[in-house]
Amino acid sequence: QVQLVESGGGLVQPGGSLRLSCAASGRLFSITAMGWYRQAPGKQRELVAAITSGGSTNYAASAKGRFTISRDNAKNTVYLQMNSLKPEDTAVYYCNAKNLLGTYWGQGTQVTVSS
Repeated sequence: QVQLVESGGGLVQPGGSLRLSCAASGRLFSITAMGWYRQAPGKQRELVAAITSGGSTNYAASAKGRFTISRDNAKNTVYLQMNSLKPEDTAVYYCNAKNLLGTYWGQGTQVTVSS
């Protein structure tokens, strides 16, 4: 099993910034990719950004230019720097990791963008 622990969510005003962190532990077996998804009330879970072990990144159109995903392979930790936050970014953000054995999810962290 792989355990993912997220941190860094909270309440922020529009235009503000937050940095999410996700630390992976357990039977990692060479995690190949990690990423962030989000789910707003009444909506499906959607990809925000992902990064491979080699450093290739993929962003949702809504995240490009505002969010940056990065990864510390030595610490098995992935980060999501979110700038210029908008009310529509409000959601529960979930960390995701994939290895040869399967796909794993964190418990989620709430991000609320409101004045």
